[in-house]
Amino acid sequence: MTFFSKTYRLMWAAGAAAILCGAVPAEAQRISEWLTTSDKAHLLEQQAPISWHAGASPQESIVVDDAKTYQTMDGFGHTLTGGTAQLMMKMTAPARTKLLHELFQSAPQGIGTSYLRVTVGASDMNDHVYTYDDLPNGQQDTALAHFTLAEDEKDVIPVLREILAIKPDLKIMASPWTAPAWMKENGAVKGGSLKRQDYETYAQYLVLYLKGMQARGIRIDALTPQNEPENPKNTPSMVMTAPEEAEFIGKHLGPAIAAAGLRTKIIAFDHNCDHPIYPETVLRDPDAARYTDGSGFHLYMGDIDTLSEVHDAFPNKNIYFTEQMVVARGDTFPIAMPVARLILGAPANWSRNVLLWNLAADPQNGPHTADGGCPMCSGAITLEGDHVTRLIAYYTVAHASKFVPAGSVRIGSAAASEMPSNIAFRTPEGKRVLIVSNTSSADREFAIAYRGKQADVHLAAGAVATYVW
Repeated sequence: MTFFSKTYRLMWAAGAAAILCGAVPAEAQRISEWLTTSDKAHLLEQQAPISWHAGASPQESIVVDDAKTYQTMDGFGHTLTGGTAQLMMKMTAPARTKLLHELFQSAPQGIGTSYLRVTVGASDMNDHVYTYDDLPNGQQDTALAHFTLAEDEKDVIPVLREILAIKPDLKIMASPWTAPAWMKENGAVKGGSLKRQDYETYAQYLVLYLKGMQARGIRIDALTPQNEPENPKNTPSMVMTAPEEAEFIGKHLGPAIAAAGLRTKIIAFDHNCDHPIYPETVLRDPDAARYTDGSGFHLYMGDIDTLSEVHDAFPNKNIYFTEQMVVARGDTFPIAMPVARLILGAPANWSRNVLLWNLAADPQNGPHTADGGCPMCSGAITLEGDHVTRLIAYYTVAHASKFVPAGSVRIGSAAASEMPSNIAFRTPEGKRVLIVSNTSSADREFAIAYRGKQADVHLAAGAVATYVW
């Protein structure tokens, strides 16, 4: 009989475990397990409960220690692009309502998505480009007299209102892809940079957006000044260097938000992990630092450990993970890797959230813009009318969002280096959540150790499990 044999588990479940845990409430004697496997035989599927037993922690164990606490989590979710909202508005009302309850309602009914990123104007996942103050070539509107949210009123705002009716405490981050073309040096929605003489105008433009959304019952919790400020290749896009962003935040956007009485946080950078000098430059600027809550990161380039580098340099500023696309090609379903890299990796490096790109696309990975859109950007779900297909990004986020609500605190989870990747949280309700990702090609048997007791688990190669007690 091996240490982790089925017989061993049954023996404890039948007698010894009941004696050892007799003074503990019944629900605390067992661990709930939710499993996703790389062959898709299990997709966020609840397994038989696992019993605790007494004993010293074996060498192959993950030790959960809630005496060690780290950052508080703001939530897990996706980006709701204009294209996503457009597809949702094409659904019948009952089908859309059913889907939104699945996505945003708390467990056990839904997967508890608690954080969304939205776009300020169009992104590259819209069927056309728009800002909130578009003018014919050669015209200017420095008074912003033509500012309007009419395009968002068609789909983004109705969908957000329906979501907030389900989850009123949803956190929302907003990111612009471009300023109106008339504010830019190249006079175009693709590439180019913001004219220095229009810094103040653009700050007021963003304040009008925040106030306009708030007037419609949609509070924006955080704003990044520019999505991917070092990327001029998307349609739309805009380049903003670190010194330019520091000046824009410190002398224009920060004061404008404060003067408007808004509580929206400003998050710097919002780009890849290969360039920590950018957010560090912003945070070293005394004017920008006064108004900047922290830094946001993507992981298309660089290493996730960069988040810790910036945190260590500025421990009083927050870290956010604001975008990453997760896709599976062909019949593969390699869920262990994105969970390890993002759902575990970002919070392990101090991020308060994890947001993937993007929530929904159609079967052709659209809609997207021409000449700089993303023809390979599938969503967490594929929408074809009322038909919903859940993809790898859906399950990647759900392994955390369903069990780790906003307000949860990351706690210690120590293990030997060869053990599966893992991270642990304590929820506001006092539950402990351990997420484990087996990125190896071999099945693993190990123990979960907690407060002098342990539970023996098996995790298949390429599988992910969330354990709750």
